[in-house]
Amino acid sequence: MEEGGKASTIDGRRKGACLFCQEYFMDLYLLAELKTISLKVTTVDMLKPPPDFRSNFEATPPPILIDNGLAVLENDKIERHIMKNIPGGHNLFVQDKDVAQRTENVYSKFKLMLLKRDDSSRGILLNYLRKINDHLNTRGTRFLTGDTMCCFDCELMPKLQHIRVAGRYFADFEIPEELSELWRYMHNMYQLDAFTQSCPADQDIINHYKQQQGTRMKKHEELETPTFTTSIPASVRP
Repeated sequence: MEEGGKASTIDGRRKGACLFCQEYFMDLYLLAELKTISLKVTTVDMLKPPPDFRSNFEATPPPILIDNGLAVLENDKIERHIMKNIPGGHNLFVQDKDVAQRTENVYSKFKLMLLKRDDSSRGILLNYLRKINDHLNTRGTRFLTGDTMCCFDCELMPKLQHIRVAGRYFADFEIPEELSELWRYMHNMYQLDAFTQSCPADQDIINHYKQQQGTRMKKHEELETPTFTTSIPASVRP
């Protein structure tokens, strides 16, 4: 089993900040930990893709899943393939309407906040984060649907890291300490190999949004040693 993910736009040897790539990396990593699959992850520099990638996939952007020679190229098809064709995959894809409703719009509200950077958009994003915090408090579980991870966690966790890193950099936005259950959830996420092995560097997350805004990293920023924000407020540490 091989996943091709976008490489860093700063250093092609590093993982890029593609949310879908990290989500599917986490799904597959969890299955690899259960020994149901053997996993290989390859990063692809889309500015200089290797010849075999160009000849096989032309301009198709990652993520790309290759399972016993079968290439799966589109996000919804990758998700369906993991669920239906990979041993144990169906266990990751649980049904939970409450979790789906509470998490589905948080990233779009974050993107709106990055665009507007005003009190109204900040307040809307905070309300969505508060809904997730309240859900975790009510459930009393380590993760969104229970004490084991599922597809919702693999989707939400990368988004929370983008909100944390890019929100601070571009809009001085901080997740409030009072959202203690959300912070505990993030503490759990930082303990997971599935997350830490797939997480892009802070610099790559920031550059992801700079490129969307039509700007570029400064040379000294590109040369910085990669950093990974994983700290937790002292008031909410277990």
